[in-house]
Amino acid sequence: MDRERIVQLFFFGFLAVMAYELYLLLSPFLIPIVWAMLLSFLFHPAMVETHRIVRNRSVAAALITVGAALGVVVPALWLGTRLAMEAQTLYSNSSKMISAGGLKDLREWILHSHYAAMANGLLAREGMRLEDEIPRLLVQVAKLTSDYMVADFTAIARNLVSFFANFAITMLALFFLLRDGEGYYEAVRSLTPLHEDDKRAVFDTLRTTLSSVVRGLMFTAIAQGLMVGVGFLVFSVPYWAFLGLASAAAGLLPFGGTALVWLPAAAYLLYANGWGPAIGLVVWSTISVAIIDNLIKPWVMRHGTGLPTFALFFGIAGGFYVYGALGLFAGPAIMSVFAALLKVYRQTYGGAQKEAA
Repeated sequence: MDRERIVQLFFFGFLAVMAYELYLLLSPFLIPIVWAMLLSFLFHPAMVETHRIVRNRSVAAALITVGAALGVVVPALWLGTRLAMEAQTLYSNSSKMISAGGLKDLREWILHSHYAAMANGLLAREGMRLEDEIPRLLVQVAKLTSDYMVADFTAIARNLVSFFANFAITMLALFFLLRDGEGYYEAVRSLTPLHEDDKRAVFDTLRTTLSSVVRGLMFTAIAQGLMVGVGFLVFSVPYWAFLGLASAAAGLLPFGGTALVWLPAAAYLLYANGWGPAIGLVVWSTISVAIIDNLIKPWVMRHGTGLPTFALFFGIAGGFYVYGALGLFAGPAIMSVFAALLKVYRQTYGGAQKEAA
């Protein structure tokens, strides 16, 4: 083995070790940094326009970062206050309603349903009765929710501290990515040992996919949560702020979506207030979500991901299953980059093989 080969092996081995050590250093902050990267893709068009006006990248990045922070902090403070108020009354109201017989009709309907006999048979083996378990189960669910939000104050405070720490790191990283991100992007691009056309295909695909997916999923989820939340407020659904937030989170899911929240709410309205409010909520939620999915989402994702619909669906679903919330964006990005690499292979190596044959 010649000396040059030994030098190469040492260099790449040492590089791998240092890359691993760098990963260990950054691992506690990877999630905030990745969120900052996704937000930088989201706000890059705004950064370009702001820089064109103020002519200073630091000022432009600072303005967008402050705007993004206020756009999260102010609604979060309002929503947190609202959720705390709702959580404090959840258990007490549920207990009062059950003790006053407010669930008598629901309990009678369940007990005389087709499945009551089957459920009673299963519970009898454990020495329990369905008519006793229904109110107890409802009280326990309400109590668990209330206890989590109110009684377990230490855990909530610790989670809030962690949230704000990660949020501060995300905003700090967002500022530098907005200000210097183009330089970072070009540096990584120049280190990639591909032909210029191949680099363009891979990196343009990655940038376009992330921008489209981030814009599409985030904007449509927020819009759906807002519209469904308005429906909850108009039709007097209790704890509408919490349910609106849950609808926005459910809007990110590839399965079920906001219907996982507003369908149970409509069932509650049917029981509590009759057919009119329940049908009104169903119609409002269905129409508003359909408009957002079919009109707003395609407009927001106007640049496109370059993926067929079924591939985008499995990219989102598989990414969520493997990586959690970040997988909603990482999944489509992985599929798009893989498709771009296949295209590069076909153009570069497939053609060469045909010529050789």
